[in-house]
Amino acid sequence: MNPKAPECPSCKRAVLPRAENPCFPFCSGRCKAIDLGRWLGGEYRIASAPDEDEDGNTPPEVPPTDA
Repeated sequence: MNPKAPECPSCKRAVLPRAENPCFPFCSGRCKAIDLGRWLGGEYRIASAPDEDEDGNTPPEVPPTDA
């Protein structure tokens, strides 16, 4: 059984192994730069939990003020 070759996260083309590809897990420097641009542009987001204080309590929400 032959495992499927990994795919580039940007263009979905086959990717050479890490030892042969300095851009791994991307297929090329172009796809690597495209992905970085997406991160910097805010297209990717990591969900986070609400901030907690030292005791593990979530601080109350402060209503916005009209300035």
